[in-house]
Amino acid sequence: MDPLGARSQFVEVQNLPTWDQPQGVQDEVDGENLLMEEDDQLTNQLNSLESPFPFRQDINSKIVLFNGDVALLNCTAIVSTSNETLTDKNPVSDSIHRYSGPELRDELLKLKGCRTGEAKMTEGFNLAARFIIHTVGPKYKAKYRTAAESSLYSCYRNVMQLAKEHAMASVGFCVVSTVKRAYPLEDATHIALRTVRRFLENHGENIEVVVFAVSDVEEPVYRKLMPLYYPRSKKEERIGLPLLPADIGNAEGEPVVPERQIRIAEKPGNLEDDSGDDSLESDLGLVGSHAFARMEGDVDKQRKLILQGQMSEAAQQKQHQRNYNRWLCRARTEDLSDIAALKALYQTGVDLCGRTVMVVVGRNIPVTLIDMEKALLYFIHVMDHITVKEYVMVYFHTLTGEHNHLDTDFLKKLYDIVDAKFKKNLRAFYFVHPTFRSKVSTWFFVTFSVSGLKEKVHHIENLQQLFTCILPEQIDIPPFVLEYDTRVNSPYYTAQSSGL
Repeated sequence: MDPLGARSQFVEVQNLPTWDQPQGVQDEVDGENLLMEEDDQLTNQLNSLESPFPFRQDINSKIVLFNGDVALLNCTAIVSTSNETLTDKNPVSDSIHRYSGPELRDELLKLKGCRTGEAKMTEGFNLAARFIIHTVGPKYKAKYRTAAESSLYSCYRNVMQLAKEHAMASVGFCVVSTVKRAYPLEDATHIALRTVRRFLENHGENIEVVVFAVSDVEEPVYRKLMPLYYPRSKKEERIGLPLLPADIGNAEGEPVVPERQIRIAEKPGNLEDDSGDDSLESDLGLVGSHAFARMEGDVDKQRKLILQGQMSEAAQQKQHQRNYNRWLCRARTEDLSDIAALKALYQTGVDLCGRTVMVVVGRNIPVTLIDMEKALLYFIHVMDHITVKEYVMVYFHTLTGEHNHLDTDFLKKLYDIVDAKFKKNLRAFYFVHPTFRSKVSTWFFVTFSVSGLKEKVHHIENLQQLFTCILPEQIDIPPFVLEYDTRVNSPYYTAQSSGL
């Protein structure tokens, strides 16, 4: 506690100037502006183009660039960068440990480490910040640049996701890519700025302030690049347009890997030209353009409506999208903490193809005791940003009782509500430790209730089978599942589980 009358060493973020406040355009930007005004042809060309990062005063008003110690910020949460064992010694983590007190070190031991790209949270203890979000930046090697970019994106994205899930008003970022990890500062800054920008655009309605805390070395780079992603005027937006890098990421800011965009036809010899907007139609052409292939319901009813002029296919798609958006808005505003506490749905690592793995634990879903509509909202809330790219689901049916069996009507409702990306980007559904009853129920469900899912469902009898698709270190398996598998199957898994 500060002595009576002494000024607090902590910094109130509300008193810091936000990025939208007029501070004068820097000399170098003025120079570029004058140069551009001399070239009328170039100026006219840029005026006709739309920037992927347009001037948004509402977003700029949430951004603060702060030259100072992130540990001193009075935010809801501050970010600490460390290594996989959360024991790294660097200027940021050392300062946070110094101000938070010895309790933090004890708390970190309970987390049992953190994988690269992930984010985990602890209390702030003696800090002004209520929480500390710990993340692990990648080690940079030019040979593995793509992997490093994706991991660094995940650091910033997962921090922002945690902030959103816990309804945090303000977040203070350190520079995640430390000197120890050899990540080029300018490259890392591009990823940091655009990831936060995209998150605020898509999901940041309740986040009030994001602070980038930088050092004297880092500040010039941030000041140089921030106008590209957070232009403070239409003129600054036009100036920054030709300076943006070729890879500005996808709609969420995630790095785009060209190799992963190559689509392989399911039948050899079917060569097709990827035509952007027609890609969905081309894909469906391989299996047919009828409603069954499109995973639509009640074909006769839809055709009748179309013939009567009541509802076109485009109108149906828009209606479905509006319905999903309503569910998504509810999911983002309702308190779902009681469902989250069940730990029945969570993100873990990636499978052998690099696709995100989502885990569902059947035994943790007390179907007869919880509000299943809230469970549906929670599923949409967690999965919406996961499903923008390919992913797989692992469902542990292990020791699931009568009160945990999900009703097929609920599953059908969920399948009908979710966005098309949920279905298109789901590459596999691994059903672990199925019973005879569950196999029969699943067969009826994927055969008669929904379409397009049957070939994606794989029944997994033991963990050894699962590990042929997902490495043990890439999936967090509940202890009771490991114990059950060891007891029922071979003791071989004891050795496997020790590495989890």
